[in-house]
Amino acid sequence: MPRSFESILYEIRESLVMALVALRTNKLRSILTLLSMSVGVFSIIAVMTAMGVMVNSIENGLSQLGANTFQVQKNQEFESDNPRDRAKLRNRKNIQHSEGILVKERASLAKIVGLEAWEGGKIITTTDGKKTNPGVSLVGEDVEGFATNDWLIGDGRLFTQDELNSGRHVAIIGTVVVQKLFAKTDPLGQTIRIDGQEYEIVGVLAEKGGMLGGNQDNFVAIPLTTFFTIYGHDRDIHIMVQSTSRETYEDCIEQVRGILRAVRHVAPGADDDFHIFSNDTLIQSFNDFSKYVRLGLLFISAVALIAAGVGIMNIMLVSVTERTREIGIRKAIGAKKKNILTQFILEAVVVSQLGGVIGILFGVIAGNIIAFMLSVPPVIPVDWTIIGFVTCSLIGIIFGVYPAWKASNLDPIEALRYE
Repeated sequence: MPRSFESILYEIRESLVMALVALRTNKLRSILTLLSMSVGVFSIIAVMTAMGVMVNSIENGLSQLGANTFQVQKNQEFESDNPRDRAKLRNRKNIQHSEGILVKERASLAKIVGLEAWEGGKIITTTDGKKTNPGVSLVGEDVEGFATNDWLIGDGRLFTQDELNSGRHVAIIGTVVVQKLFAKTDPLGQTIRIDGQEYEIVGVLAEKGGMLGGNQDNFVAIPLTTFFTIYGHDRDIHIMVQSTSRETYEDCIEQVRGILRAVRHVAPGADDDFHIFSNDTLIQSFNDFSKYVRLGLLFISAVALIAAGVGIMNIMLVSVTERTREIGIRKAIGAKKKNILTQFILEAVVVSQLGGVIGILFGVIAGNIIAFMLSVPPVIPVDWTIIGFVTCSLIGIIFGVYPAWKASNLDPIEALRYE
C-alpha cells in the first residue's frame, strides 16, 4: 500500500477520533443536535414504513380475489374528494342479481363467475346462549363465489348447488367466529341464529388473516338464495369474474363491461355506472388516495431536516469559536488547513449520521406499529433507509462546510491569543 494512501487514512481516522471526543465533551449540545436531526429523519421513515405496511396489507388482503380475477361492484373502494363525484356515486343503481346472471350466461371469456351480497353488523348466537359482538359480516354467496374469492374449506364442506337452489338454511363460518363461539367444541353440525333465523353449520373456512384493520375471517356465509329470501331480492350484489387465462384477462374485463353497460342501459360515451377493480387497480387507487398525504408529510419532514441542518451549522460555529485556541495549537504544531477542514466536516457528518441512525431506527419501529395492529408482516423500507443515510451525510457536509472552512482559515497566532 502506498505511503501517501496510508497517511490519508491515518489523518481521516485521527480527525474522526477527535470529532468523537469533541461530541463526548459537549454531551448536552450534541444530544440536542442529534435530536433535531432524528426528528426529521424519523418523520420520513415512519411515514414511508407505514405506507409500505398499508400497501402490503392491501396486497395480502386481495389474495381473496384469486388468480386472473376481477370484481364488479356499485362504488369504488376509495371515495373521491369531489362532492359532485360523491353525489354521482350515491345516485347509482344497485347491481341486480338478474344482471349477475346475465354476466354468467354471456361472458364467454370467463372461467367462473361468482355472485355475492353483504350485510354488516350482525350478532351470531348459539343454542346455548353464546353470542358475538355486533361486528360480524353476513354474506350471501353462490357456489362459484367461493372459488373467485379464493376461499378454501378448512373443515367440513361447501354447501351444494341443490342447497343453493332450494334456499336451505346452512352456513359456512370464518375462523374468528369459530374462536368466539366454538373454541372448545366442534362447530360442524351446530346451530347458530342470525336475525332470528337458524342455520346449520356445514363448513369452516381456512384462515385468511386481516386487511387494513379488518378481518377476513370474521363472517358467516349462507346460500345467496337464502340471503335474498330473508333480506330482499333488490340487494346490491358483487360480481366476481375469473378469466379463462392471463392472456384473456383484459378482454374478459371489456366483455363484462360491455354486457353490463348494455343491461344497465348506459348511453354511448357516458361513464360506467359501476366500478371494476382488481389487485392492480385497488393498489393504484390507494396510492392515488394517499399521494397528497405522503407529499405533505414529506414536505414537513424536509423542512424539519433543513432546520436540523441549520442547527448543526449553528452548533459547529459555536464549537469553532469555543475551540479557537485548540485550533491555534494544532496549527502551531503542524496541522494543515486540510486537517482542520476534515476534522470539522467529519464532526458535522458524525452528528448527522448518529441522528439519522436514531431517527431511522425509531421510524421503522413506529411505522411497523401499524403492521402489528393490522396483523400483517412488518416492513423495512430499505430504499428510504438508504436515502435517509445519504441525506444525513449531505446535510452534514453542506451545513458543516462553512464552519469547517472558517476553522481552517483561522490565523494560528490570532487563534493562540484568543481568550
